[in-house]
Formats: sequence, structure tokens, C-alpha cells
Amino acid sequence: MTLNVRAREIEYRLQEAFQPTYLEIQDDSAQHIGHASAGGAGHFSVKIISSSFEGLSRLARHRAVFAAVESLLGTEVHALSVIARTPEEEL
Repeated sequence: MTLNVRAREIEYRLQEAFQPTYLEIQDDSAQHIGHASAGGAGHFSVKIISSSFEGLSRLARHRAVFAAVESLLGTEVHALSVIARTPEEEL
């Protein structure tokens, strides 16, 4: 899977799971070129705003995001940085 395809797959899964009002996915893989532990998988940062996160702790929000992309972790996604907010919270 190419990096652009990976980002689109992450986007699709997060859109399906959370119907966000804002979603930004940044491919940070270029900053990690040569890291042996990555094994060809990508590094990504996600900023997401969704009412689905209302009432959830920061940890629960992160767990929900990771659950949405779980099958990509370790194979297509090596690292995922997450900022998850509700519409009332600022990024």
C-alpha cells in the first residue's frame, strides 16, 4: 500500500467511525526514513473533531481512534499521533 493510499484508508475508516466535522491526516513518514523499526509502514498524525468524543476521556478517545484503524497498525501504519476533540473544544 502506498503512503497516499494509506492516508486515504485512514481517512475512510475515521470518517465511517466518527463522522467528524474536521479531519486532518498528515503523513510524517519522511521524517522517519531509515528507521529500522518502521519496516516500511507509515507514520501519521491525525487531528479529528467529532461529537462522538463527547463524554470520553482523552485516553478513551485515543483508544476509539486506534480501534477504527486497528487492522492497519503494525502493517501499514507504524506510528499514529492523535489529537481528538469535540466540536466545543479547540484543536
